[in-house]
Amino acid sequence: MPNAPLPTLDLLGIGNAIVDVQARAEDAFLTAHGMPKGGMALIDAATAEAIYAAMGPGVESSGGSAGNTCAVAAALGARVGYLGKVADDGLGKVFAHDIRAAGVRFPTAPLVGGAPTARCLILVSPDGQRTMNTFLGACVTFGPDDVDEAEVASAAITYLEGYLFDPPAAQEAFFKASRAAHAAGRRIALTLSDAFCVGRHRAAFREFVKEETDILFANEAELLSLYETEDFDAALALLRQEVALAAVTRSEKGSVVIAGAERFDIAAVPTKVVDTTGAGDAYAAGFLAGLAHGKTLPECGRWGSVAAAEAISHFGARPQADLKALVAQG
Repeated sequence: MPNAPLPTLDLLGIGNAIVDVQARAEDAFLTAHGMPKGGMALIDAATAEAIYAAMGPGVESSGGSAGNTCAVAAALGARVGYLGKVADDGLGKVFAHDIRAAGVRFPTAPLVGGAPTARCLILVSPDGQRTMNTFLGACVTFGPDDVDEAEVASAAITYLEGYLFDPPAAQEAFFKASRAAHAAGRRIALTLSDAFCVGRHRAAFREFVKEETDILFANEAELLSLYETEDFDAALALLRQEVALAAVTRSEKGSVVIAGAERFDIAAVPTKVVDTTGAGDAYAAGFLAGLAHGKTLPECGRWGSVAAAEAISHFGARPQADLKALVAQG
């Protein structure tokens, strides 16, 4: 867009504002509770209480997919904001304090007198795989009225979390954000978030990817689910027709970045896997922070790999090392 003002934010995340509760669990625990390993299930308040009571000792921290991405991007020096709904309760205050302390602007007003702040009960298996059970609580009230069009217009890229396809009003909010971004000459990035989520809302995802998305993030399973194929290269070919830029993560195989006719294969950064929670969130953060710093696409992918490796090397999704120093090691 000609004469568009320069963005004041590099990145604005929109997602489910969730407090994570993480605990270690044996595979037998997952089986006993009927949980598909590695998936994300939506649960009600009673189920959340039952799982919480059965879990071992946990670590509580602010989370949510886009929230994690925003925190990591801020740690890499990007100018970041976040929109997401918490309740006016104890966990809501914890979330707001944590994300602001990470250097992220968080202007969304809390929900008063409704459902409590969302929480995600994350069970980490001995192999580092995470299985998530999410009570959405106040998140389900996030809707178009919570999309501040001025905030969206101020951001070079608005990053949308695929999990928001579950609450009904949030899909409407996505389109409002996309319209505001594109009207201001900005870009929309989407993360598919979860293969099960893609399966629940495939038609809606396909429409949004094709019509609204400029930058797509996915892992291999999510991409294959989106296009209902087992052929990775066939899925990439379909994706190439629909978005200008995409990054697809493949665990220890690294990632593939595509832009038009170009393809870049990015190596994974070797590390000891402790907990895979937030790996994809961190990759997207590194990639987007690289873009904000004007890096080439292969270098953006390398930043993503470095951030993802840091995320899986410890318990919890938020960075514990100096990410700026890690990406500078080149």
